Amino acid sequence: MDLKNIHNVYFIGIGGIGMSALARYFKFLKKEVAGYDKTRTPLTAELESLDIAIHYEDSMGLVSKNFKDSKNTLVVYTPAVPTEHSEYQFFLNYNFQIKKRSEVLGLITKDTFCLAVAGTHGKTTTTSILAHLLKETGTSFTAFLGGISEDFNSNFYFQGNDVSVVEADEFDRSFLRLFPDVACVTSMDADHLDIYGDAETLHQSFKDFVGCMKSNGKLFVRNGLPLEGFTYGIEDDSDFCIRNIKIVHGTYVFDLGTPEINLKGVKFNKPGRHNLLNGLVAFAMAVQTGSPPDRLAKALETFKGVKRRFSYKIKEKNFVFIDDYAHHPTEINAIYDAISEMHPNKKVLVVFQPHLFSRTKDFVDDFAKSLAKFDSILLLEIYPAREKPMEGVNSEWLMGKIDNPHKKVIQKDKLISEIRSQNPDVLVTMGAGDIGLEVEKITKEFEYAN
Repeated sequence: MDLKNIHNVYFIGIGGIGMSALARYFKFLKKEVAGYDKTRTPLTAELESLDIAIHYEDSMGLVSKNFKDSKNTLVVYTPAVPTEHSEYQFFLNYNFQIKKRSEVLGLITKDTFCLAVAGTHGKTTTTSILAHLLKETGTSFTAFLGGISEDFNSNFYFQGNDVSVVEADEFDRSFLRLFPDVACVTSMDADHLDIYGDAETLHQSFKDFVGCMKSNGKLFVRNGLPLEGFTYGIEDDSDFCIRNIKIVHGTYVFDLGTPEINLKGVKFNKPGRHNLLNGLVAFAMAVQTGSPPDRLAKALETFKGVKRRFSYKIKEKNFVFIDDYAHHPTEINAIYDAISEMHPNKKVLVVFQPHLFSRTKDFVDDFAKSLAKFDSILLLEIYPAREKPMEGVNSEWLMGKIDNPHKKVIQKDKLISEIRSQNPDVLVTMGAGDIGLEVEKITKEFEYAN
């Protein structure tokens, strides 16, 4: 398929973070863009402000005439959309060109120098850092991000089309549609077992992804992962390594070693060793575009962050509020470690919304151990996303496994009063569901009080 010949692009599930980035891209190219989503959100509102028509009811009667011409319309859908969706069935039955988001991303990036970030954790932060570094060094690139970059205030950024920056998503094996020149794998923890069945099958998919790289491609892997490539790590024998870390006024200051040079006094402002690793591999990948290492190192210091990735909503002497997308036990552990490092000896309250019945069931004991580390735990009910309820799998069940007396399942409308009564030094909200919609309410309530 030649995307140049496509005039209209219709999205089923346009409000997803990856889908909305593609919608922005095609709108930027002056294509006619429209779509469906089941829920109105801040993301869909932003798309509508770009004159992208969106409706929220599954009905072909709401799809404009332009998008019913199969000759010049591309239909893009997300795997989260059920196959019985009536709009999807219409386009299927009338022989439209229908492609998954990952396939379209592969078509867009195939003629560019493609930098792809894979891993069960850290993809969005790493791609956002990478895009920031390339922007600061004047590289010609296009970035498709899985979150809202605080540097761009968007999940899409265009500064030319020589280089592309993308997330290589393992969900539904989507990343096997990409053919990168440079790639990294940040982590391979068991996840999406509803898709893969077991960790071994998931690991094999990452090996298959590595096999999709171009013949002269370069792979970067976190030290310790069972893949062959350039390694990166902290205080170890990695090819790209961070050493001599100090924390000065909440900022990491360290030495950054590569196979060729050693850079001293590099600074990075995002808390957490996991974020240091994300910054390190973004730096290593950016070097492959020919950008000067010293300028890239300097640009690390000015990276602002990604919304809902260890985002400080309030940071006062007597009260700190942090919001994060964490939805896997490994990610929760990383957030706990970062808070302990940056805010030691503080009373920490966590509000967690589990994401997916299947993930909660598969990792319930690990979730319980991770959450038990916090001083106090509030659990919202499980966010189902694409799933139907599973008998016995709920937040009460998870709470029963948490070895900590200070725990409670709570409704959203009781959150603010409960937080106020507990009066924590540090509040952290975590989850990949609609908990993000509660964050602004909490921020407004406590911003004034502090």
